[in-house]
Amino acid sequence: MTEEEMKLTDRRFYKAEQEVSFDESRPNDTPQTRHPTYRLAFRDTDFLLREELRPVRFQLELLKPEMLLEEANIGSTLVIYGSARIPSPETCEKMLAEAVTPERRAVAEKLAEKSRFYEVARTLARTASSCALVEDGMRQFVVCSGGGPSIMEAANRGAADVGAESIGLNILLPHEQAPNAFVTPRLSFQFHYFALRKMHFLLRARALAVFPGGFGTLDELLETLTLIQTGKMKPIPVLLFGQEYWDRIINFEAMVEEGVVDAEDIALFRWCETAEDGWRAISDFYGLDCG
Repeated sequence: MTEEEMKLTDRRFYKAEQEVSFDESRPNDTPQTRHPTYRLAFRDTDFLLREELRPVRFQLELLKPEMLLEEANIGSTLVIYGSARIPSPETCEKMLAEAVTPERRAVAEKLAEKSRFYEVARTLARTASSCALVEDGMRQFVVCSGGGPSIMEAANRGAADVGAESIGLNILLPHEQAPNAFVTPRLSFQFHYFALRKMHFLLRARALAVFPGGFGTLDELLETLTLIQTGKMKPIPVLLFGQEYWDRIINFEAMVEEGVVDAEDIALFRWCETAEDGWRAISDFYGLDCG
């Protein structure tokens, strides 16, 4: 036995990656070794994609981001939601020029009006990232977006402006959905399951900034408000940017009048128009002296 093998603290079983190297180094090429049944289970993609393996895939999609975010010392996040369609100020003219019919032009003009929120989201992310708060060795209020374009891009871009890392939680969709160029590569994740992605949005969230958006933004906003309302989640600052937009989309006061929510429930969120409004609300909530 070698001196290393005689140590009491030495592993008695090989690590999985070592076992894989043994398998790859063997030249055996027979009908048995070529058959899919012979593959190591954790290297057999066809097996992992079977219907019966969904619980295992759930676990993997929960574990991978959790482990890597922990290794990156991400203690808490500022999550920024918003439409994937609102253009950046730089791309407004191009979008308007491509709107060739009156109907498309009207929609393009509406989206262009909301391009100011791109800069608001970018500034908010830049402010949070500039503070570089650390507690117990873990980084706090790290910017986290859905990883896609528009408002999501603005969030990651704001962090990149000051050389800070930021997170992107992309979702695999039938149409193209690539990470924006400003997500930190080692913090860029892709999900198959919306449920696991939504869980990771909120596991570390200490503040939520919600900009004008569509079904996806509404889904994330209302789920968060429901979790806080029902006591399943401790309160965090939920910031709604663009009251004029949200008042057209959701009549919160009517919900109170109809008796389906209580008056105090609509105090679970706060209206904001500027990045300064948003960061002040977060700072006041947590008693921060930064920014």
